[in-house]
Amino acid sequence: MILPVILSGGSGSRLWPVSREHYPKQFLNLHRDDLSLLQEATQRVASLSEAGPPIMVCNEEHRFLVAEQLHQTGCRDAQIILEPCGRNTAPALALAALTAKQTDPETALLVMPADHVIKDEAAFLQAVASGLALVNEGKLVTFGIKPHTAHTGYGYIKQGQPLSTGFSVDTFVEKPDAERAAEYLASGDYLWNSGIFLFKAGDYLEALTQFAPDILDACEKACAAGTKDMDFLRIDAHAFSQCRSESIDYAVMEHTRDAAVVPMNPGWSDIGAWDALYDLKAADHLNDGNALHGDVMLHDTRNSLIHSETRLVAAVGVENLIIVETDDAVLVADRRRAQDTKQIVNALKVAGRKESQSHQRVYRPWGNYRTMVLTDSFQVKEIVVKPGAKLSLQMHHHRAEHWVVVQGTAQVTQGEGHGDISNLKSFLLSEDESTYIPLGTVHRLENPGVIPLHLIEVQTGSYLGEDDIVRYNDDYGRK
Repeated sequence: MILPVILSGGSGSRLWPVSREHYPKQFLNLHRDDLSLLQEATQRVASLSEAGPPIMVCNEEHRFLVAEQLHQTGCRDAQIILEPCGRNTAPALALAALTAKQTDPETALLVMPADHVIKDEAAFLQAVASGLALVNEGKLVTFGIKPHTAHTGYGYIKQGQPLSTGFSVDTFVEKPDAERAAEYLASGDYLWNSGIFLFKAGDYLEALTQFAPDILDACEKACAAGTKDMDFLRIDAHAFSQCRSESIDYAVMEHTRDAAVVPMNPGWSDIGAWDALYDLKAADHLNDGNALHGDVMLHDTRNSLIHSETRLVAAVGVENLIIVETDDAVLVADRRRAQDTKQIVNALKVAGRKESQSHQRVYRPWGNYRTMVLTDSFQVKEIVVKPGAKLSLQMHHHRAEHWVVVQGTAQVTQGEGHGDISNLKSFLLSEDESTYIPLGTVHRLENPGVIPLHLIEVQTGSYLGEDDIVRYNDDYGRK
């Protein structure tokens, strides 16, 4: 049996401002309009023969986003492992292998990042079949992409001696400079490192025992002390924090004699930055080499990526630019400098600005909200609650709230006095109806209907931060 292992831990900072820390690129529909990158990865392996339910490894912050996107595609039997902190791919895969080993150590794990694009899935599945033949010979397999340019943004793998359906790995090489990348391309011996792997759970754990026993020990302790929480396997935070951060390349693949590589050319992209998305999309457009998204108007504009999320973007007389608009930020960059977008994100973090972390629309397990107006003394939000979902039973120390229903039906639960939970009453609000929640009043909002509930919330008070919340009860296990 093959178990897909999908790693969803990246932040996608080079795709800012569309990708943010709290809603990174794997959850975005960057390649297809109907599926996010994570959903594409999940469906990509659904057609594998003998494939079991996927194992998702993600950070705790994104757990409800992962669960919701899996449910949207009908995948309801995935195992979702929550990393309490990021420790790179070697520990993440140790957690997955330890989980799979409980069923069968001979299970093959097909490891894929959640944020990659593969356009030719038939070619990919053919490469997986070739890799599986090597796995059955005891190999730890990685997949190399046949390079078509001297790309400096990828690591490289040098092919060694031919094997039955691939090659041994001669060397792993870090991202090269332009001159060396050109040499690699000309030699024909090098492949781009895709970050996709295939191996038996038991073989990977045995390799960790030999080359990184400290990583395996920390992960075994973290799993042993872990707990089941709704749809999630929650790894013990203290034990996992003691694990060193290391990639599978450094921890295992560069040391083992059993490393093998299968070349493939499945139309792969890691969409690492805006220039990669341009390369992916520009071929589909006959508009002077421009790749466009959203409400865009052009005049005398060529070879540019222009991405609009919320409003009209017009470009006149420009060339080789990246222009990206969201509701709270605009990026303009030379297409050749797209990788440097990360420097802006780093500067935003140093300045303590929220634009590095969150969009105006923030997603929660019950739905989402969007800040429309924010001042020192009041805030206006649009709140959307999914059918059948409810917010926590909660109270605020520093703000009052006024709710106006604009679509759907709201069920409101409300206490009678400051912090009083002994005399809660519930009532329904229809469209154009409203209610007032005084400061300190215990309350809850629920959508009992079959369509999304939309309401406008006006907050007033001395402090309007999201941390001003006391939860008495929560369906999603939040503190």
